[in-house]
Amino acid sequence: MVARTMGKAKLKQTRFTLRRRLKRQIGWGMALLVAITVGYFAYQAAGQLPGTPVPVLGSDHILNLATPRLPYNSDPPTSGPHLGSIASWGIHTEPIPKELQVHNLEDGGVLVQYNCPQGCPDLADKLRSIVNSYEKYVILAPYPGMDRRIALTAWGRIGKFDEFDEQRIIRFIKAYKGIDHHARRF
Repeated sequence: MVARTMGKAKLKQTRFTLRRRLKRQIGWGMALLVAITVGYFAYQAAGQLPGTPVPVLGSDHILNLATPRLPYNSDPPTSGPHLGSIASWGIHTEPIPKELQVHNLEDGGVLVQYNCPQGCPDLADKLRSIVNSYEKYVILAPYPGMDRRIALTAWGRIGKFDEFDEQRIIRFIKAYKGIDHHARRF
């Protein structure tokens, strides 16, 4: 009778262990499924970010505008050597030196720039209206000589086009404004 009771107890313990192992395996399987699903949607979302990615050239500081440096890999620039200071956020009526723009981008800024050789007060007013709705991290400035009328730049991203598209501009700004890109050193 004692042997029979011991056998039932051992059988009960084995069933309990198997159930617990099965629950753990189901839990890990569910966690893996959730991780794969989240990763898939994050990958899809990254592919739908506005603008075109541009390889990042680094974030070295230069002493002044005369300091020799390698050329930027986009025009307007989206990363690379830059001055130690930033341009003020908001509306600018004069072009901003490339080496100054880049530090704004590194600090989480978005630049909205336009090229109108014959002048374009209507376009400038529309762009000003958008940029004025942001207190920080957005700059509007002319950019003579650019190959398109409008350029949007953020750290490692660029969008260029000829026709005003308010939703496109706002989407770009919302996607990148305020994201600090200083290298983390621990």
